[in-house]
Formats: sequence, C-alpha cells, structure tokens
Amino acid sequence: MDTSYPRESPRASTPRKVDGAAHTALALGSPSPPPRDYLIWSVFSTLYLNLCCLGFLALVHSIKARDQKVAGDLEAARRYGSRAKCYNILAAMWTLVPPLLLLGLVVTGALHLSRLAKNSAAFFSTKFHDADYD
Repeated sequence: MDTSYPRESPRASTPRKVDGAAHTALALGSPSPPPRDYLIWSVFSTLYLNLCCLGFLALVHSIKARDQKVAGDLEAARRYGSRAKCYNILAAMWTLVPPLLLLGLVVTGALHLSRLAKNSAAFFSTKFHDADYD
C-alpha cells in the first residue's frame, strides 16, 4: 500500500515534444526519498496510553508531517516526521523500561529473601539443651 504523497503521474518524467522540438530534463543526483511520517507507529503509541501522553504528541506530529507532505513542503515534513519518531522512541522506552526494572527488582528481592530464609531456618531449627537455661 503506497501512502506517499503527493502522487505523481508516471507520464511526467517522459520528454515531450512541443512544436516539433524535443525537450529533455536532466536529473541532478538521485531523488531523495519522501519524508516518513510514522503514522501507524504513532497510532499504536497513542492507543497504548503511555504516561505523559508521548504517543499523542507523536500522533500530532505525524499528522502534521503528512499534511506538510501533501502541501509540498518536504523540509517541514521531514522536521515533523523526525519529531514524531523521537516521541515514538521516548514513548516506547517509557513503556518498556519501568516494567523491566520492576521485574528485575522483584526477581532480585525474591532471591535475596530466599537466601535470608535459608540462613534463618538453621537458627530456628537449633535445639537447645535444658542445661543451657540454668
């Protein structure tokens, strides 16, 4: 599915003859790819409802990037697309890192508590002689 805008007709690049004269267009360098707007990634970031509404900010900048691309301002579309990408990365990090840290803390705490329980079990299983209490 092609989502690049503005769409150009394939006949626009062929040389045309006007009044019998041939006109040729020279391409200077390779054409740069159209700017990306990261709209689908932004929608998923928004739907996940992450903290600080970073997904919503990414969605806003993605829509602005697409609007600028349709309007023909490719430089502004690149700027907005870059900002949308940054907000999406921040939203992904904000969503993934805290649960992973919490999981690490829980596992570390469980290991530490099991080691403490092993050491203290020996203390509670110690049998004292009645002679020790005289």
